[in-house]
Amino acid sequence: MLTKKLEKSSVYVVDIGAIEGDGSFACPKCRNCISPDDETESTYKIIDTKLINDELAELDISCGKCGSLIKVVGFQQGINASSH
Repeated sequence: MLTKKLEKSSVYVVDIGAIEGDGSFACPKCRNCISPDDETESTYKIIDTKLINDELAELDISCGKCGSLIKVVGFQQGINASSH
């Protein structure tokens, strides 16, 4: 899984295209399990979504445990790969 911390802020970037399985991943800071199946907003909260051509390109979430901002990217990798 590709995860990196942007040095000038407390923002983490997670490449969802590099995650196998159901799309769950651990918060890069506190290791809280963040699952796309959790609709309660107890483990994370959606802050912002970014679309490109009506397709999800980036999802900004806040960890429900430590409050870290996580930018989830790489959604379009799967879209582009399936269209070739």
